[in-house]
Amino acid sequence: MIEERLPSWLWVDALIRRAQSAGASCFVLQKGDRERGDVLVKVADLKGGARAYVPRTNMEGARVFADLRLQGMGEAENDVDVYVRRARERDSDLWVLEIEDREGRHFLTEAVESPDRNGG
Repeated sequence: MIEERLPSWLWVDALIRRAQSAGASCFVLQKGDRERGDVLVKVADLKGGARAYVPRTNMEGARVFADLRLQGMGEAENDVDVYVRRARERDSDLWVLEIEDREGRHFLTEAVESPDRNGG
């Protein structure tokens, strides 16, 4: 069964509030489609490292986020920035958020598929 999604702007607002209430900073780098735009989340650890998370739909129809390290992306901020720039050029409806957090937390409440959770 496919889940109903919140409007993108509301989901983004909630993520920003979660990050800020935990002491991190969160910035909107690109506003996407207000209702249905996907959201790419970049997390910078302020030490030159970063990760990117993109939404996927799992086999049950639920929204999950994939850590792009699953696709072989490194953790250097420059590598993540190249991916983000290309994603922005491809999809004008895409929301792009950047979280700056020394602990590298993503603040996503959805399931996250990552190498850490999948034996990688």
